[in-house]
Amino acid sequence: MITSLLVANRGEIARRIFRTCRTLGIATVAVHSDPDADARHVREADTAVRLPGAVPADTYLRADLLIRAALDAGADAVHPGYGFLSESAEFARAVLAAGLTWVGPPPEAIAAMGSKTAAKRLMAAAGVPVLTVGDRPTEADLPLLVKAAAGGGGRGMRVVRTLADLPAALAAARAEAAAAFGDDEVFCEPYLPTGRHLEVQLLADAHGTVWAVGDRDCSLQRRHQKVVEEAPAPGLAAELRARLHTAATDAARAIGYRGAGTAEFLLAPDGRLAFLEMNTRLQVEHPVTECLTGLDLVALQLAVAEGEQLPADPPPSRGCAIEARLYAEDPARDWQPATGTLHRLELPGVDVEFDTDPAPAGLRLDAGAGDGDQVTVHYDAMLAKVIAWAPTRAAAARRLADALARARLHGPATNRDLLVRALRHPAFLDGAVHTAFLTEHAAELAASDGKSAPLAALAAALADAAAHRTALRGVPAGWRNLPSQPQIKRYRTADGAELDVRYRLTRDGLRADDHPGVQLLLHEDDLVELTVGGLRRRYRIARYGAQVFVDGPTEHHTLTALDRFPDPAAALAPGTLLAPMPGTVIRIAARPGERVSAGQPLLWLEAMKMEHQVTAPADGTLSTLHAEVGVQVETGAVLAVVEATETAP
Repeated sequence: MITSLLVANRGEIARRIFRTCRTLGIATVAVHSDPDADARHVREADTAVRLPGAVPADTYLRADLLIRAALDAGADAVHPGYGFLSESAEFARAVLAAGLTWVGPPPEAIAAMGSKTAAKRLMAAAGVPVLTVGDRPTEADLPLLVKAAAGGGGRGMRVVRTLADLPAALAAARAEAAAAFGDDEVFCEPYLPTGRHLEVQLLADAHGTVWAVGDRDCSLQRRHQKVVEEAPAPGLAAELRARLHTAATDAARAIGYRGAGTAEFLLAPDGRLAFLEMNTRLQVEHPVTECLTGLDLVALQLAVAEGEQLPADPPPSRGCAIEARLYAEDPARDWQPATGTLHRLELPGVDVEFDTDPAPAGLRLDAGAGDGDQVTVHYDAMLAKVIAWAPTRAAAARRLADALARARLHGPATNRDLLVRALRHPAFLDGAVHTAFLTEHAAELAASDGKSAPLAALAAALADAAAHRTALRGVPAGWRNLPSQPQIKRYRTADGAELDVRYRLTRDGLRADDHPGVQLLLHEDDLVELTVGGLRRRYRIARYGAQVFVDGPTEHHTLTALDRFPDPAAALAPGTLLAPMPGTVIRIAARPGERVSAGQPLLWLEAMKMEHQVTAPADGTLSTLHAEVGVQVETGAVLAVVEATETAP
């Protein structure tokens, strides 16, 4: 029997596993890198062990340190979570060799599925349909998807539309795969841009029982990584669903699987079903299955690891559940990850956290971060998973979209607005989902109401005045007995627009130059109420240094307060390229003195498990290069300067 469990992971998944351990009466052991010393999973564990260092290669990917931590802390079992070493057969073997219980599938099963190429051959031999391309792709095979054999999460993936582009794509994919997984093997398969990404939750014991615990659709993706997942997969005919479940259980039996795992498939527009891979671990999206069944999949993993036998069949599913991954990233800037302090993460109406409440409807939050936590460059950009379940898919989508729309998120940029628009999009509500959904509807999903920003800036200026009021009690800040010059405040919006706010507070009330007819009802340092066109609107304002967050009735704005008289010496030379985020320079493609073209990649940064290109802003000459491979840079650091080519008059 397991009495003390070390979770060889961090963040949200560590907190999720600890939640079940507390219910079962199992002591918990956390591990942490130096940046995670005060992380929530560390604070919630009974015991915590430091892994000296910051980057994963020195900490969460060190099997020797993790096993030593378990032994020193008196743990008798190890749960790998997901990511990091969760699908490492070598780590599983080392855990078992140390006399510890491994909460996962047998090392042999992990190894069998560890290489996607080997897994496909094994599945084909077991009669499971697969997607294949010959060793020498032809025009008939296009378009192709180059994939890393040893990993996932979108790393090492490249879409190839012409054979001429294939060599470069293979080279780039190999380099990224080697850096991410320590293995540069890649392969090609047919690329189906509008296919559906389906998966089946599996659970198997050591007594021959294999469960297919329902299916999920994970088609809404960016950078080949999932963003929205739901269960059950919408619109599947009964025959197709049965075929999907049978293929998944056949795959599990073929490798003698035990524990929780997921078989992933691609459904082509013409109805072809093909095996993609098997994740030999718990999935990020497991909560949607838990919400529909009432099962605690972590508790079942622990039970299987202790040798217990599952019942003959899983419980039936009820209703629908949808999960949205809330990331610290900016979809408008090519999904660029964001870092910094998460000042506030507040979602209204949350019913449970990390719980498998069997109620017929509700809202669940699984968060890895919270108020005051730092979002760093070292780890994945996911802040939280928000899950809604209801009797119908439409009701679940509406509940989830509403919760996200009302959330107060103060800190780095997030994908919240895009998630809300996607969940409310008619095509999504009709079940017309596929892996190119976000690209196909990019223009609609990126649309924003820029007209509301000036009013939000006015509310921010009024709140700022209230915070600095020195007038007599009961007299509004900024009020003047005689006519005077307007109060002026300048802000920059998240998309770079600059706003000048001009207003007066007179005997007759608020007079705002750009907002005739607006009336001021309430004027506090964190709350402003205005009447606009006969409609009463409430704005909640929070300030953190120069950053101002304005949460309106239907929209949210991040503003930066600007100096009215900026220092001219602070201006950068034209063509200066700044680091968009903290990261490590991993490749350089040009040298000082070289001629470059607009859009040409100059260097690559690696941050938050992604690679990011820094490109030339215009045709010209790379006059200065401050970056070096292997050097860590901070946000705003000068990387290079491109002197633009002068055009003839």
